[in-house]
Amino acid sequence: MRVFEPAVPDWCQDDLCVTTVGFAVSPCPARGLGFVEPMSNPFESQDSFEDQVFEGLSLEHADLSDRVFDRCTFRSSKLGETRWWRSRLDECVFEGCDIVRADVKMLALRGVRFKACRLMGVDFADIAKFPDVSFHECNLHYASFATLALRKTVFERCSFTEANFFETDLTEAKLDDCQFTGARFEACDLRKARFLRAENLFIDPTKNRVAGAKVPLETAVLLATSFGMRVLDFQSERDDDGTK
Repeated sequence: MRVFEPAVPDWCQDDLCVTTVGFAVSPCPARGLGFVEPMSNPFESQDSFEDQVFEGLSLEHADLSDRVFDRCTFRSSKLGETRWWRSRLDECVFEGCDIVRADVKMLALRGVRFKACRLMGVDFADIAKFPDVSFHECNLHYASFATLALRKTVFERCSFTEANFFETDLTEAKLDDCQFTGARFEACDLRKARFLRAENLFIDPTKNRVAGAKVPLETAVLLATSFGMRVLDFQSERDDDGTK
């Protein structure tokens, strides 16, 4: 597996120049074997990558369109506002990456896992159909998932502040330990979706399909309150007439 990391190499060892990525190996004038020269963008020279690790890249605004990544890992990389038009990610992992406002039009996601990534403002609405993806501990503030088919998709410990779900299919999806302050759900299919320990979640059952959805007590209270009802604590509260 080839590993790409950004670091400035300054010594050779065991007849090889020591490098960690953002650099490419070429003949070494000191030993006649190999020296490392800078590579600002490891994706410029080819359009297909397999079994590679990209670590510590700084490629804000880079164009990564029309490329195929198979079983690749991206770690601790700055990929904000990058363009991924028509690219394909198969069995790839993103860990601790900044992908804020990336342009993902027609990006195909197959078996992709995002972990501890910043994906603020990403509009997933125009990615390729039927994505296979999961999100863990991600910041998805202001993201849009409009019209997506995300059946059985897993979201764990993610934050969805003011995210948009419009005509989104989340049937049997698992959105556990997530935060939904200001998130909007409209015309979504949430049947049998699970929102275990979700915070600040509000779903209007008159605007969404919710049969079998599992929501926390807080959500039920918010819903009842929105319809002018009071939810009593039967252990301590009494109605106005003094009866339990």
